[in-house]
Amino acid sequence: MEREPYNYRHKQVIVVRTDISMGRGKLAAQVAHAAVSSLKEAERSRPEWAAEWLSEGQPKIVTKVSGLEELMRRYEMARAAGLPASVIVDRGLTQLEPGTTTCIGIGPAPVDRVDRITGDLKLL
Repeated sequence: MEREPYNYRHKQVIVVRTDISMGRGKLAAQVAHAAVSSLKEAERSRPEWAAEWLSEGQPKIVTKVSGLEELMRRYEMARAAGLPASVIVDRGLTQLEPGTTTCIGIGPAPVDRVDRITGDLKLL
């Protein structure tokens, strides 16, 4: 059976730091925080993008960077490009020190605009 090609115009990308140690559950929770926070930002700033993304099945990709500097560079690039984006800072109740920045969410936004910021990143 042949798969249908992806047919969506909007996506969300979560970018995770790989230089901090997080268990699988902690990592999943941080990615979920980024997905929700970034969606809420899109609903405020670009509700049409958020609505379209939701109707397209909420396509999202999780990528990685090696450290905080690169993570924040991508966040600043996204904001400068007018994309909804959020930074996730852990409260430090379990595995991480309080105030540890773990990941960012970018989008939902048009695929081509998100790809300009994250298209070169490797999948997590």
